[in-house]
Order: sequence, then C-alpha cells, then structure tokens
Amino acid sequence: MTWGRHWPPGRARPPWWPEGEPWPPAGPPFRRWYSPRGRFLWRLRLLFGALFMVFIIGSAAAFWFGGGQRPFFAGPAVLFILLLLLVTTGRWLRRVVSPVEDLIEAAGHVAEGDYSTRVPERGPTEVRTLARTFNEMTSRLQSSDERRRKLLADVTHDLRTPLTVIQGNLEGLLDGIYPRDDAHLLPVLEETRLLARLVEDLRTLTLAEAGELQLRKEPVDLGLLVEETVASFQAEADAAGVTLAERTSPQPSTVFADPSRIRQVLENLLTNALRYTPRGGTIHVECAPSEPGDRIVVSIRDTGQGIPPDELPYVFDRFYKSRDSKGSGLGLTIAKNLVAAHGGEIAAESEVGRGTTITVRLPARAA
Repeated sequence: MTWGRHWPPGRARPPWWPEGEPWPPAGPPFRRWYSPRGRFLWRLRLLFGALFMVFIIGSAAAFWFGGGQRPFFAGPAVLFILLLLLVTTGRWLRRVVSPVEDLIEAAGHVAEGDYSTRVPERGPTEVRTLARTFNEMTSRLQSSDERRRKLLADVTHDLRTPLTVIQGNLEGLLDGIYPRDDAHLLPVLEETRLLARLVEDLRTLTLAEAGELQLRKEPVDLGLLVEETVASFQAEADAAGVTLAERTSPQPSTVFADPSRIRQVLENLLTNALRYTPRGGTIHVECAPSEPGDRIVVSIRDTGQGIPPDELPYVFDRFYKSRDSKGSGLGLTIAKNLVAAHGGEIAAESEVGRGTTITVRLPARAA
C-alpha cells in the first residue's frame, strides 16, 4: 500500500493502526509526502494549480461569452498561450521551489545537530542569498561547536593535572609515606592556588566573551598605572635575572577604563614576558599617546625566544600554549577580551630568536 496516497500529512496516529507498529510508516512514498519538504512542494503546486485553473476558466468564459466575431484560430491560439504560460510558470516554480526544498531539508538536519550541512547556492538572486546566509550560519555553528568541544577537553586536561598532584600528595601524607611538614604541604597549597586561578580565569573569560563583564570605568592615568604595575614585578624580574625597563611619555595619557581590569591585562602580559625571557634578557615597557592623539599605546617588548610565524596567529586563542609553556593558556585570551571590552585593540609581533612585542591601544579620554 502506498500511504502517501491514502493518508494526508500532519495527521495523528489513526485508531486502527497496530500498537506495535511505528507511526508514521517508514516507506519512501509516505516519507516523501509526510516530510516538511514534500508538504511544502505539494502545497505550492496546488496553490499555483488552483490559480492557473481559475485563470483558464475566467479566460475561457470571457472569450466565449464576450460577444463579437472571432477568427477560427482564436480558440487554439488562446489554448497555446495558456499552455505556454503553464510551462513557463512550471519551470519558474521548479527553479524557485527546489532551492527552498534544499533549505527546508538542511534546516531539519541542523535541528538534529548536524552542523556540517550545506546547501548549493542556486536559483534566483534572493534564494541564492538565503542559501549563502544559511551556509555561513551553519559554518559558524559548526565552528562554535568544535570550539566548545575543544574547550571542554582542554579544561578537563588542565584540571586533571593539579588534582592528580593534590590527590597523590595527600594520599602519601595520609599513608605515612611523606612526613606532614611544610615541604610536602606547600606543593598541595600551590596546586590549590593554581586551581583557584584557573577557575577565576575561566569565569573572567566567560563573562567577557558573553558581554556580561561588569566594568567600573573611571578616568585613569595609564602611564601611572603602567609604572605601578612594572614596579610590582621588579622583585620577580631581579630574581629571574631579567632587566625590566619602563618609560612613559610626559604627555597626558588618560583613559576611561576599569583600573583593576587594565592592571590585570598588564600583569598577564608581563607574566608572559618574564616566562619566556631568559636570564640576562631585557623587557622594555613603554606608554605614550599615538600620533593622532586619539589612542594611548602600551608596548611590552622582550628579548626572549620569540614565536614561530606559524604559531603567531593563534597566540590569543583559548588554551593555546607553546610546547614548553607551563601556564593555562588563558592569559593572552583574557587580555584580548578585556582590551576589546574597553574599545581597544591588542596585537602581537614576533621574530624567532629576537623576541616578542605585544601592543595595546586604548581610546584616549578627551580632555
């Protein structure tokens, strides 16, 4: 039995249908009729068919009952014109309906979680534009889903390491393998701090990317903030054998920003610079207005190992780390999002063996 001929689409399960059988049936004829794509096509065909029949009946009535003399070939000519109109309308309808059918079917696949679905860009200009927009949407959904999966995998990996260290040390302390002294308790404390810092970084990053980060903006002397932040890293730089040089312009460098968040940006950048600058190296920190005067520019330039050209485009991605990195891979990502939240820009330049320069540009506050 061909169900598509005997049961219209959209109906509920009939009372006479066997209890153990699935509804609707899985047969190809019924599935084509029952699917949203099939229903749309047949409804459109019926609509144009009804309009065409009304046109034929109206034209025939006007021709035969309108009065006056008609040539013998008038009837066939009218029928030929109507037939030509029918064929032209059918071809146009197929040209428009087929791409829309593809979109309806593809939308169903996306609703089921298949973000790799794409549709061919064909048909009229408007339909091609719709197909192109649909493909861009599914591409972004697929990219977002892949980033989400990668984020979960990276977070799981970064949480597992400190938890394993904490668990191993605590088990050793409880079993009496390690003495319960400061030397064995301090590593546990450091790992808990690492976990707390990772959780806070994830929270900050999530709020920033969702546009929900609360900023307490106020007029801030960026030059003074840079001086204070560099001074707080001086002891760490001395211990690492790195020269930390700072220079600020005497010109006004006021920005309208959240000082704690901008300090967080500077701290993340300085931490990275110290991590990759070898003993005997130098870190230069400069702050000055840009040439047009509408931006305040902060640059942090180190003499470290540099970043390979193939890795440079990804340094601001979440959880991106070099092979010898010991960080969480979130510092530069957080810095980028915080700078963007202030309406600024951040960029990286690097040359292998000569160091890296991170440049931050923030809008200057009008005097």
